Amino acid sequence: MRLLFLFLILLGSVHHSIADHFTDKKTKTDANLTGHVINKNTGEHIPFFTVSLKGTTLGTATDETGHYFLKNLPVGSYTIRVNGVGYRSAEKQIVLRQGETRELNFEVEEDIIQLETVVISANKNETNRMEAPVVVHVMTPKLFENTNSVCLAQGLSFQPGLRVETNCQNCGFQQVRINGLDGPYTQLLLDGKALFSSLNGVYGIEQIPAGMIERVEVMRGGGSALYGANAIGGTVNIITKEPLNNLFMISHNLIAIGNSAYDNTTSLNASLINGQRNAGLYIFGTSRHRQHYDHDGDHFSEIGELKLTTLGFRSYYKPSSQTKLTLEYHNIQEFRRGGNLFSLPPHETDITEQADHDINGGGVDFSFFSKDYTHKFSLYSSVQHTDRQSYYGAGKDPNAYGKTKDLTAIAGIQYSYNFNHLLFMPAILTAGSEYSYNKLVDKMLGYHRTIDQKVDVYSFFLQNEWKTEQFSFLLGGRLDKNSFIDYIIFSPRINLRYNPLKDISLRVSYSAGFRAPQTYDEDLHVTAVGGEVSLIQSDPNLKTEKSGSYSVSADIYHSFGRVQTNLLIEAYYTKLKHIFVVSPIGYDEEGNKILERRNGSGAKVKGINLEGKIIPHRDVQIQLGISLQQNKYNRPQSWSDDPDTKKTREMLRSPNRYGYFTFFTSPFKKFGISASGTYTGSMYVPHMAGYIEKDKLEKSGDFFDANIKLNYDFTISGNYILQLNCGIQNIFQSYQKDFDRGEFRDAGYIYGPGLPRSWFAGIKLSLN
Repeated sequence: MRLLFLFLILLGSVHHSIADHFTDKKTKTDANLTGHVINKNTGEHIPFFTVSLKGTTLGTATDETGHYFLKNLPVGSYTIRVNGVGYRSAEKQIVLRQGETRELNFEVEEDIIQLETVVISANKNETNRMEAPVVVHVMTPKLFENTNSVCLAQGLSFQPGLRVETNCQNCGFQQVRINGLDGPYTQLLLDGKALFSSLNGVYGIEQIPAGMIERVEVMRGGGSALYGANAIGGTVNIITKEPLNNLFMISHNLIAIGNSAYDNTTSLNASLINGQRNAGLYIFGTSRHRQHYDHDGDHFSEIGELKLTTLGFRSYYKPSSQTKLTLEYHNIQEFRRGGNLFSLPPHETDITEQADHDINGGGVDFSFFSKDYTHKFSLYSSVQHTDRQSYYGAGKDPNAYGKTKDLTAIAGIQYSYNFNHLLFMPAILTAGSEYSYNKLVDKMLGYHRTIDQKVDVYSFFLQNEWKTEQFSFLLGGRLDKNSFIDYIIFSPRINLRYNPLKDISLRVSYSAGFRAPQTYDEDLHVTAVGGEVSLIQSDPNLKTEKSGSYSVSADIYHSFGRVQTNLLIEAYYTKLKHIFVVSPIGYDEEGNKILERRNGSGAKVKGINLEGKIIPHRDVQIQLGISLQQNKYNRPQSWSDDPDTKKTREMLRSPNRYGYFTFFTSPFKKFGISASGTYTGSMYVPHMAGYIEKDKLEKSGDFFDANIKLNYDFTISGNYILQLNCGIQNIFQSYQKDFDRGEFRDAGYIYGPGLPRSWFAGIKLSLN
């Protein structure tokens, strides 16, 4: 009832705002605007370039010839802004009068290096990346395409400070690490909302197809001041696609995994804009089927079977020039299974981990702002429901079936005010309030485990950013009242940016973070170790984990003639207090191994992220990054219940060095070559007894996972483009060589690249 009440309030507020205060009368002004956008260096017209009236929701995109037309615009003086991926934005002033058609043309410079990319994750407002108070990295659909990434998990590794790892040999449980901290330290957002609950975080990054992603914004370091709990290592904000122009695209990708298993992915995307450009619809759909893969021939899978179907849409309607309503819905159906004897029911196998998900989610956003863009007000609400049927068992256990239901709901309000002058310079004040609700019921009767958890979080955030092109100072904080914590958590942030030159950004930041003592994603995944089940429970006296994060960075852009370069140097230090550690404590009455989450003494995380970009030519792009880090507990921690094993200060599964590179060139107009790769340095990995005699702490070797992709575009009857592509992933077969074998293996003993050497081919048909 509480959720229904909040939702009705939201809809009522939206309706009142539209009807009473912000609705423009649809009068025909016959004030029209037309023109074109061309490349300043080549003189070529640029298709599908965004043209908008600043301070309104009005806008359009250039057509396939690079021209645009806007009709029946409100009269008055406006700033016209044009922007697009790979180009610097441009603005011009114009006065629109009734009955007049004005022409306004633009010449824009190339910005392949993304100097002026607009981001929202840094401060919850649209901000030029160079002027953002913190470093925000942006992943575009082009990166997913060049690296042959069909889902979010496959593309995340191509960012500094990020590493995606597989944590289960059976089901393929993956998580993203930021600055060396494991998955629960990362806050995953969908369009700025924390919809990834503990349950959805288990397999969530593999469930998001690339086709629904407009861009991904990555912000390293503490983000609790903006986004609440768990944003300690960093924040990954997945921005879904919004319709900008009429288009259609269908594609199919086939991957041959180690010559014995196949991964097929088919995607369909389309968008439609009405003639008035005030309403649009984007639909997406993905179907993926991956066969299980057995690398070492023991008849137990190293990569599990996966069947995934995603359907959804995102739409908008602009009732007036200052208002916008956005609706989003998605459905994810996922079945995954790993272990052995796939033709038999799970309880007739030696090991099976199986999960069947039905996820339904959606949201509504309503925003309106004044004509001069001084005031901006937004209301939002999102809901996601997950129904999971599972089996996590070994030894032909008929009681290892489970059922899980999860409901996450968020409702909030945000207001921004632009000061022309506040104390000593222009400023943007942002305030908001948010309520989030999560209800989780997880039942595994065979293991006598029932989790019935309800989390209510009431939040209020306030920040003020004094800002010019050269300097910015942000002071903000957030109050969170989590039902699992007896007191209010205050998370402050301070950010300082100074641009001594236009293309140099120097930043200093401090931010606080926290994690509440509640169920986390790894608790809902049951690992088979040595033919027995391993369960995680929390210490009843578990305290809130807190962090303080510091960072210093220099983001430098420079052009040597037509050669564009970018160098990022970032140093960070994070101090963790009451850190959560998982330690074995023995066995329960059913013989299941019990791991307990308890508070450790603390830890220190420090390191350097380096990233370089070189664009020697418009058709050649090179990007590489490396992270050097040291993550240690203050005191040695136990990782095994074997008294003969030594405690360690090292954070496990966290290499001291890792990196990536991407390369793209187009030697001919329709032919492209992409190369990419990730490097993972050595790390300590726990290896539990079962296949081996005793628990052992292993030190892995280094891995270099290199890929190459070739693509060619064919133009068919004007606007249709047919692309054919092929390539190889993990060219050098840099893959784990010491997997456990058989029924008594440690399924958690897996590290290194997620795929062996694999071949792929794809086809894509698009209408632009």
